[in-house]
Amino acid sequence: MALYPLKLPLWVKNSFPGFVWDLGDKRNAVYLTFDDGPHPEISLWAAEKLGGYGGKGTFFCIGDNVRKHSLTFGALKETQSIGNHTFNHLNGWTTSTKVYFENFEKCESVLDSSSRLFRPPYGRIKSSQARLIRSTHQIIMWDLLSGDFDKRIDPKKNAKQLVQLAKPGSILVFHDSEKAWSNLKEMLPIVLEGLSNRGFSFEAIPMESYTNNNKV
Repeated sequence: MALYPLKLPLWVKNSFPGFVWDLGDKRNAVYLTFDDGPHPEISLWAAEKLGGYGGKGTFFCIGDNVRKHSLTFGALKETQSIGNHTFNHLNGWTTSTKVYFENFEKCESVLDSSSRLFRPPYGRIKSSQARLIRSTHQIIMWDLLSGDFDKRIDPKKNAKQLVQLAKPGSILVFHDSEKAWSNLKEMLPIVLEGLSNRGFSFEAIPMESYTNNNKV
């Protein structure tokens, strides 16, 4: 059983140099990210909590949820960074490159955004898929995985550990989904308060386009 919060070891990051695992920020900034939305209540709740600390987050959206909750997505776009999380939350390891890339592009069409951020669902993506996507997008992974989706965790304990483990430039993963809600609603306020007390600010990952010729 995996233990959360999960801090990825350096050898994992070094094995995939074309992916973004943290932002190596020399300022006291951390980057809170939310996967699997938008959700009409949870996503806006998370954005509001961040705003209470003068912060912003990055929301990696499932295209089908954008279609279902277009008003919520529109509100998020006004204040937060957004990114592509495929249209149907596909597992890259079990999906052909053709189908995966088509699903990525379908999500792009509903995002209708200048964002060049992508996160693979489950963090699972083949090299062939990554090469196609990285021709236009940054693949954003993470430094700290909260485990908010796991019903077995102690949310308060995990939140306090996240506060201790975070470093300048850390990318933290949460989920603005019904599955994670019972843990998220306890964890996020603790994390925001604890990291704020440590002097951290909460920044959104820049969405601008980029080029990167590194190979996965």
